[in-house]
Amino acid sequence: MSSLIAFARDSLKQLHDWWDETVEDLTPEQMHYVPDGKGNHIGFIAWHAVRTEDNLVQFIFRERTPTVWLQGGYDQKFGLHRTAQGTGMAPEEARDMRLPAVDQWMEYQRAVWKATMEWLDGLDEASLQRTLRIMPFGEVPAVMGLRQVIINHGFLHLGEAHHIRALQGLKTTPF
Repeated sequence: MSSLIAFARDSLKQLHDWWDETVEDLTPEQMHYVPDGKGNHIGFIAWHAVRTEDNLVQFIFRERTPTVWLQGGYDQKFGLHRTAQGTGMAPEEARDMRLPAVDQWMEYQRAVWKATMEWLDGLDEASLQRTLRIMPFGEVPAVMGLRQVIINHGFLHLGEAHHIRALQGLKTTPF
């Protein structure tokens, strides 16, 4: 395994573990708490981050493989949009969006983590250098999509979720 792929694997493992720890103990009220009625709740943030990873890995990196979201029928199980992932969603719509019970959500979240790691298992260095169309960035190397759209984006939203946990008096960082 190349050092780049090993680094990506380690980064994603940490990201996934921290997302699991951030979400798995929340009540429905804590999951959907909106500070001062402004911004997004943890449920929306988690949904957006996980759906983005699912879409990028399955649909883009794996060349139009159906997403875990659709393969598992999670859109129907959760009563949420078939293809949306939250990007560009109106603030009111994002605040009104609700996830199911945490254990049901975690089933999907962990299925995405598993699919991502399986994708990484089949990668070589050349696969990360191929050019893909990733919107809104255009034609970019796959490694840029992995770094910017999954890893950096995932940690950015994880920070938001921890901030909302802190505002509720909940444990924040896993260290």
